[in-house]
Amino acid sequence: MTATALPARTGHTGSRHLAGTGALLRFNLRRDRVVIPAWVAVTALLVLSLPGSLRSVYSTPAERADIARQMLSNSSLRATYGPVFSDSLGGLTAWRIGGYAAILAGIMSLIVVVRHTRDEEESGRQELVSSAMVGRSAPLTAALLTAFVADSALALLITAGLAGQGTAGALAFGLGIGGVGMVFATLAAIVAQFTDSGRLAKGLTGGLLGTAFVLRAVGDSTTDDASSPATWISPIGWLENLRPFASERWWVLALFTAAALLQGFAAYELAGRRDVGMSFLPARPGPANGRLGTAAALAWRLQRGAVLGWSLGFFAAGVAFGGITKGVADLVGDNAKTREIIERMGGRSGIEDAFLATMVGMFGMLAALYAVSSVLRLHSEETTGRAEPILANAVGRLRWAAGHLTIAFAGAALIMLLSGLGLTLGYGAEPGPILAATLVQLPAVWTLGALAVLLHGLSPRLSPLSWAAAGLALLLGWIGPALNLPRTVLDISPFGHLPKLPGGDMAWGPVMALTGIAAALIAVGLTALRRRDLTT
Repeated sequence: MTATALPARTGHTGSRHLAGTGALLRFNLRRDRVVIPAWVAVTALLVLSLPGSLRSVYSTPAERADIARQMLSNSSLRATYGPVFSDSLGGLTAWRIGGYAAILAGIMSLIVVVRHTRDEEESGRQELVSSAMVGRSAPLTAALLTAFVADSALALLITAGLAGQGTAGALAFGLGIGGVGMVFATLAAIVAQFTDSGRLAKGLTGGLLGTAFVLRAVGDSTTDDASSPATWISPIGWLENLRPFASERWWVLALFTAAALLQGFAAYELAGRRDVGMSFLPARPGPANGRLGTAAALAWRLQRGAVLGWSLGFFAAGVAFGGITKGVADLVGDNAKTREIIERMGGRSGIEDAFLATMVGMFGMLAALYAVSSVLRLHSEETTGRAEPILANAVGRLRWAAGHLTIAFAGAALIMLLSGLGLTLGYGAEPGPILAATLVQLPAVWTLGALAVLLHGLSPRLSPLSWAAAGLALLLGWIGPALNLPRTVLDISPFGHLPKLPGGDMAWGPVMALTGIAAALIAVGLTALRRRDLTT
């Protein structure tokens, strides 16, 4: 099916096109009353924890100035984190976490917009809503306003939390991160007009977000002042060039505003030129036989794009972090506190091995996000009603679920292996120890994925708790060692029980125990899924 022109409905001025926007906004915020606050809180906490950690590691202005000089002279570190424009605590915070906080804001924003636009049309709910007193532009407006509320809350928390480091810098940093979020919110609104699947819209917009990060990294690897054209093409590069806490360039905020307004205008124009539920690039119909004749084949067709995207991302990140490993010893130098934090995260077998173990652990925690996302494809298939026609045929629930779970758990193993291969190539070492270290992370990854199976099996309403568990594991692994949290707190995460490889001693007990726990959770979850009613 193709998009249909609707000349009489292309206008977007006048109150009739916005009728019902307020009610839809309230409804969106009610639906996201857990997801948005949780995402905003975790992102803000990651940012606000940095000044204290940096103060404990680099306690004197001389130490901070020295680390800033070393960062500027290392092209690999500039590609990873960007250039340093100020050796103050605020400036180092913006350098260390700015790009990654912007990515989190972008992901949150694109998910919110696609969830309340293309997902609603795909499920058929938007057609029911549009049959009431709701204007043509109201759903898109409400979705963008929901993203604006989320990004504004994040910007406000960051500004308030970093105000002690400098009010102007904190305001610029908060507005910059919120601005990146709105750029990708409006970009997602455009992409949603071209796809007939919410999952594809999220994947394509996420790919554009990844491209923005790569452009920023390529540009920063060639210059030490973020002046490369590649950096200026990327919205994440705009955040760097805003220069929070370093003689702020307030005019850069106009780039975020202009991009969001232009993309928003394009999204409204495109939305007004198609029917509800249609798209400008509809998917081709395919045969329900041959390669798509089984539930497992259908699951692979639905999830292959995500597997490919995660695989490429992990491999590229592995190469990047492997390339800076040999410079870690020079970077740490005689700073005992920095060495202590790296050793808490990666073990005490030598600074390079400890850094590699730290990176392997971070890849494992990120792979858990993939595993949870892939498992919860069961949730989206069930709640949108797409699972019911499949299960109405000669396909049992266990067989249907097995296809998606195989991709979730085998895919996690694949992306971890590729991250290990990337680390090996970047570091230039023998592949055996690093690849073995990546595989050791799998029991913890599978445990969090298995928890998602259990929660979904008990009730689809419990599925969002899977993200909370994965986010908590990431949060503990990211800032726990820097804050020197007690061992009992760090052990809440399954990753806290794994041996620190490469370099450390292998401990089979925790690995086997976590594997057994994962298997038990999956078994209980599948049993519950088999016995309960489907939710639509």
